[in-house]
Amino acid sequence: MEKIIIALVLLSVALLIYNYSTKISRLKYLETYRFHPALRKKLLSRYPHLNDDNITLVFDTLREYFFMTHRAGKTMVSMPSQVVDVAWHEFILFTRSYKEFCDRGLGRFLHHTPTEVMKTPTLAQEGIKRAWRIACVNEKIDPKKPDRLPMIFAIDALLMIPDGYHYVLDCNDPTSPAYGDGYCAGHIGCSSGCSSGCGGDSSCDGGGCGGD
Repeated sequence: MEKIIIALVLLSVALLIYNYSTKISRLKYLETYRFHPALRKKLLSRYPHLNDDNITLVFDTLREYFFMTHRAGKTMVSMPSQVVDVAWHEFILFTRSYKEFCDRGLGRFLHHTPTEVMKTPTLAQEGIKRAWRIACVNEKIDPKKPDRLPMIFAIDALLMIPDGYHYVLDCNDPTSPAYGDGYCAGHIGCSSGCSSGCGGDSSCDGGGCGGD
């Protein structure tokens, strides 16, 4: 009996070491992965007004999204940005490279799920709230009292993406340039949803696709 207990303890320790080393290896892979140069051209063909620095920022933010999904485990994380979503979709079309990336960086295949086909009506909202919380933590922002937008929520407006999701912290502020014309990022982190309204014709939640 004593030998069995010792063996189980040793096995548990070995599993902990393996899981930790696997996690570190995956994070390192995500951090150092180099996206194929052809993806930059694909993105530029969709948004020709972007310059090299803009495109680099998009792929840096896509990398950050993959870190977010790594942190979330197997729970769904919605994609808050249109331009980053386009970059992700183009990456998926490089099927072999994308599969290898998912295997080595995430340990699973990350599916690209449009909002309209998500399993339940609330799944997209849960996913965008999860994206908000993780992005805020990563950038040291209080998710309930944010003083700025995490980059993945700010990038569409920053790069003037015409079909993008433009978030503002306070949609109820009539002096805001985006009043009545943006998504209420400041309401995503609240526990009661968006019951206070967004002002104008804005929507309380945003984000087109999720990864699960």
